[in-house]
Amino acid sequence: MPAFKSVPMPTFYDCQRCTACCRWPGQVRINDAEISAMAGHLGMAESDFIERFTRIRPDRRGLSLRDKENGECAFLDGENCRVQPAKPQQCRDFPNLWRFDGFESKCQAKAIEIEDEEEYRRRIVAATGREPFSRG
Repeated sequence: MPAFKSVPMPTFYDCQRCTACCRWPGQVRINDAEISAMAGHLGMAESDFIERFTRIRPDRRGLSLRDKENGECAFLDGENCRVQPAKPQQCRDFPNLWRFDGFESKCQAKAIEIEDEEEYRRRIVAATGREPFSRG
C-alpha cells in the first residue's frame, strides 16, 4: 500500500505595503463591482471613474486600471494607495494567492511559515477577503 504523501503548507506572505507591486508593469483587471467600490470610495460617478481611470484590456474582454506615464498604478500616491479600502481583488490577492517567480527581489512582504492549516486560512482570509485555494 503506497504511503500518503502530505502536501506542505504554503508560505504566507505578510504584506509590508512597500508598493513595489504598484510599480510593476502589467494589468490590474477590474470588474463592475470593483469599479463601483472604487468610484464610491473616491466620491465619483462610475461613468467618470471609467473614463478617467480605466482602459480596455488588450484581449478586449473587460477593463483594467490605467497606469501613470511612468508605469505606476494610477492610484499610487507616494507610498499610499488612494483606493486601499476598495482596492481590486487582484491587488488584495498578491502575493498570497498569486505571484510570479522572482517577486521577492523587489517585494518586501515577509515570508511566514505557518504549520497550522486553520491559522493559514485565517490569515489568507484577513489579507485577501476570500478563502485560499484548495490544497488537495
